[in-house]
Amino acid sequence: MTAAARRDYLLITSIATAISVGALIFFYHQGAILLYGDAVAHIHIARRVFDSRTPGLFQLGTVWLPLPHLLDIPFIVNDRLWQTGLGASIPSMIAYVAGTVGIFRLVRSVASPIAAWIAVVIYALNPNLLYMQATAMTESLYMACFIWSAVYFAEFVSKARHDVAQAGKSLTKCGVMVSAAMLVRYDGWFLAAVIGASAVFILWRMRPNLPQLRRGLVNFILFTGSVGALFLLYNQVAFGNALEFANGPYSARAIQERSKTASMPTYPGENSPRDATLQFLKISRLNVAEGRLEFLLLNGAFIALLASLYFARRYLSWAILWTPLPFYMLCIAWGSVPVYHPEWWPFSYYNVRYGLQLLPAIAVFAALGCEFLANFLPTRYVVGAVALVIAGSYFSVWQKTPICLREAQINGRERMALERQLADILKTLPPSATLMMNCGAHPGSIQIAGIPLRRVLCESSSRLWRVALKRPAQLVDYIIAFPDDEVGHAVHNFPEGLEAVATIGTPSQPKALIYRSTRR
Repeated sequence: MTAAARRDYLLITSIATAISVGALIFFYHQGAILLYGDAVAHIHIARRVFDSRTPGLFQLGTVWLPLPHLLDIPFIVNDRLWQTGLGASIPSMIAYVAGTVGIFRLVRSVASPIAAWIAVVIYALNPNLLYMQATAMTESLYMACFIWSAVYFAEFVSKARHDVAQAGKSLTKCGVMVSAAMLVRYDGWFLAAVIGASAVFILWRMRPNLPQLRRGLVNFILFTGSVGALFLLYNQVAFGNALEFANGPYSARAIQERSKTASMPTYPGENSPRDATLQFLKISRLNVAEGRLEFLLLNGAFIALLASLYFARRYLSWAILWTPLPFYMLCIAWGSVPVYHPEWWPFSYYNVRYGLQLLPAIAVFAALGCEFLANFLPTRYVVGAVALVIAGSYFSVWQKTPICLREAQINGRERMALERQLADILKTLPPSATLMMNCGAHPGSIQIAGIPLRRVLCESSSRLWRVALKRPAQLVDYIIAFPDDEVGHAVHNFPEGLEAVATIGTPSQPKALIYRSTRR
């Protein structure tokens, strides 16, 4: 690496770090980093690995993949960083910086410095990404793994003909990054299949070099295959079902089945790949612009993709960045993964953050489009035009509030209000009191109150939990029940020895009922 390249990487890292910290401070003071219920749940899962009635790796649960929680653990050991949620933001922020550097490296490897900086600006300044990287959500971590997978895959493709030794090493590195992605989101499993199939096809076309490249392919298959096999084994050992994450009671399919109503028996895009594709493209556009500018960045990136396929085959490996499009089309159409946004029926917010997964493709191919245009127009005009498009697009997002933040606000404010009320009551309980609560819905109340999870009996301690559901008054001092959860049913079925002491609720949230055991 040249001195100039090192200066570029140091500059990008410094700028991205400053932006990341600034965004965290901004959203923290807005009270926004814990608005997503999933963010609170991620923190709870990470915390219970070392702080619970039954600590250990089996507390990682299923459905959500384990790497984000494992990375959060060192930063939430501190009680203050756990209660505020700031500790779990740190891995997301580091991933944001790594993803930004990866975008620069990917584009700079075959394009001009100007194009690389344009890609960095589109990626790093995206308002929705800036919000998500300040939370415990998994978007920025997955995108960092995704981007670096694309970096090493592109290096493998470019070197496969002329430098087979380095090409094999790049494919091995790609396997490491894809394996990490597989432990963050299920998008990574689809990515592993696509890159694996692409690598096999490339090696088949380069049969004379196959012996030298075979080791890289074997390493890629070994890494990604081992991750998949180990996760299936973990589910089998922990839950007695290797596919618990796919068909268990907390899977996307089971949740969607429980959420169906007579007035809404289906969701937009279900069983329709065309409508599913339109839904995903719509939320992808809304993550980069709103209003009249909505189509510019995404459509420009897509046109650049088509142009690269026809005119410039050296950019073909970058097409891997578009894998979220078929993946989410399949998920929405047949995977019980609904996406709602405010501009189409049912005019609400749900999973709009998934549209961020196309941001790396938009950033890279929009920059590539500028590279193409610079062959026909003065560079300063091209740079000026794209600067206006980026500024206008992101201004429109800030003007309406980033859609990921709006989703969190609309779906999370009432939940947080209830959790704060409940936390205020829990803080008044004796410091040594033990609690029983289903933490699947409102773990934030325990977090805000700062109550050690080793004092809380919840559903993750399955053996003790099953016993407590039949004898709620005998195993803990206080019980927090909601009308339709397991604890509520246990209180209804076995009320002996329980005394109601408080009821808490908000207009749109179910009431929490607190009971004291008279047998302790």
